[in-house]
Amino acid sequence: MSSVMPQTSSGVHHNALDRLLISFDAAVRTVWAEHSAARPCPKAQEADATLTDAEKRQSAALMRVNHVGEVCAQALYASQAWGTQDPYLKAQFDAAAREETDHLAWTEQRLRELGGRTSLLNPLWYAGAFAIGLVAARAGDKISLGFVVETERQVEDHLNSHMDRLPDGDRSSRAIVAQMRDDEVTHANNALKAGGAPLPAPVRGLMRLAAKVMTSTAHYL
Repeated sequence: MSSVMPQTSSGVHHNALDRLLISFDAAVRTVWAEHSAARPCPKAQEADATLTDAEKRQSAALMRVNHVGEVCAQALYASQAWGTQDPYLKAQFDAAAREETDHLAWTEQRLRELGGRTSLLNPLWYAGAFAIGLVAARAGDKISLGFVVETERQVEDHLNSHMDRLPDGDRSSRAIVAQMRDDEVTHANNALKAGGAPLPAPVRGLMRLAAKVMTSTAHYL
């Protein structure tokens, strides 16, 4: 019986070892490399107000949490692209990951401007998210897409909460978060249109619990 060789969205075939090395390289670059965005960083229509030290710390903590979310998004999309045999779906995951790379670059830039840092636990966040994404992918494309829908819906809610918690004068961070939220909505809608299946309520609840642990920890670490 002939086997189907895994392939990237560009149509290049890779064996299991190749894909493992590619995934490892992607993990290293996501966690430790400096990222460049394909799109310009969103800008506020008005200049920032002068922020107090406490406001800067608050904004930096929230943007660190958002950066962690983007690290996890890279891991999820990489593992789900690995787990599907559908080249069109793989291309969709890859395209979403590229937009998430913009988010990584924007949040990194804003963290520097605020005098903040990225999470010390990013390697752990990436590894955990990759494993979860791989489990979702192994459950089949409809479940994998449903996982994307639910993840992005929860991220949308999370970003909306950050819009309420960011200092009023931090218009730069607000502009970035607003664009990230719009992109996440698009990713969820695309996954739903591609055939994403609703996840059981207990699974959605576990996802929310895991996200709560991650965001609470990343706020400080």
